Amino acid sequence: MKHEELYRHLKELAEKLGIRFYEKNFRISGLSVKSGLCRIEGTWHFYMDKHLKVREKTEVLAQALHDFPIDDVYIIPAVREYIDKNRP
Repeated sequence: MKHEELYRHLKELAEKLGIRFYEKNFRISGLSVKSGLCRIEGTWHFYMDKHLKVREKTEVLAQALHDFPIDDVYIIPAVREYIDKNRP
């Protein structure tokens, strides 16, 4: 499976898990910011640096999703395998 397709499936999974997903330009902030999860008032948010390569985006997102309860969510086997392979 290509990384573009994998990335799309990972974003869909994040949404199924109730994670709000944002892809932002971190360069304009002037701060050293990395992609990742944060919890704001009880809601999970994932901020992705839009300048990362697609392969890097899939790795970062897969690592973040690994600790969420995904056993009861239908995931394409290749995506589940990718998440397991990219444990933090």
